[in-house]
Amino acid sequence: MGEQIRLSELKPGHTGEISQIAMEGSKKRRLLDLGFTEGTKIKCIGESIFKSPRAYALRGTVIALRTADAGDIYVKVEETV
Repeated sequence: MGEQIRLSELKPGHTGEISQIAMEGSKKRRLLDLGFTEGTKIKCIGESIFKSPRAYALRGTVIALRTADAGDIYVKVEETV
């Protein structure tokens, strides 16, 4: 694994592993319920024309997140070969 960045900085086509969710309350609970847990592999598969929301693939599904929410999730970027 490489450097740690915010999920909102993960470029389309790149993959990482969730390392931290830096939010509290119902938003965090909802993300955990959707499968955003530490250690989960996640891939940015696309973004809207205005860069928000972005689509992420994890645990066999695709979920769109606003950039503001993705900014509170940290991932370790997988090194590309």
